[in-house]
Amino acid sequence: MFSFFISLSAIRFQINISLLALSKQKKIVVFTGAGMSAESGLKTFRDTNGLWEEYRIEDVATPEAWQRNKPLVLKFYNERLKQVINTKPNKGHLILVDLQKHFDVQIITQNVDDLHERAGSKKVLHLHGEIRKMRSSVDEALVYPIKKHEIKLGELCEKGSQLRPHIVWFGEMVPEMDNAINLIVQADIVITVGTSLLVYPAAGLINYATPHAVKYLVDPGSFDNAVLQNVKHIKKVASLGLEELQKQLLSVA
Repeated sequence: MFSFFISLSAIRFQINISLLALSKQKKIVVFTGAGMSAESGLKTFRDTNGLWEEYRIEDVATPEAWQRNKPLVLKFYNERLKQVINTKPNKGHLILVDLQKHFDVQIITQNVDDLHERAGSKKVLHLHGEIRKMRSSVDEALVYPIKKHEIKLGELCEKGSQLRPHIVWFGEMVPEMDNAINLIVQADIVITVGTSLLVYPAAGLINYATPHAVKYLVDPGSFDNAVLQNVKHIKKVASLGLEELQKQLLSVA
């Protein structure tokens, strides 16, 4: 009996040590954009001068488009969903998963795909919705998983309205913005990956980082000096830039 209590105490001690080590982990918040998924083969509309797979954004990704032509909007997003299903996470996604072994990693993404989750990231906040889900047209709290890889015209929510993609369209509010800001404020390290920093309000998230936070930008593009103020710019595509950054972070972890 005495040995049992000693063993139990030892287990509790190990748990407390593990929790203490976890509490001391630096908090990394990673903000990812379309460039993160591009290396998996998912295109962005900015790559084709405002066209997204030959569709105009105004015709498929706004509340007005939904009111004008629901069949077209559903066709567009059903096609995007099938692309996502047939796409795999890339090296950049896997690097972020590996960082979870050493840091408390929170991902905030503009991307509507589920590549972060499929790669193994445990904490993912989707700013602009999730393409594998659908929601009520009259109550945004009613969200459902998409069945059989498509939303059908005539498929209704429990309140009787046509189900729509669970996507934040251009011109709509971003419900998760306050949660994203709270996460950025708590970060010791902020990493922005694969985003043009042109789509607001999401592009302004980095400005909420505290003065003590170390900020990195991983993107091959050129940016205004005001954007890069106190930001370390790694001018490479997502996977290569994150590979370089991972070595830097682990060398001082």
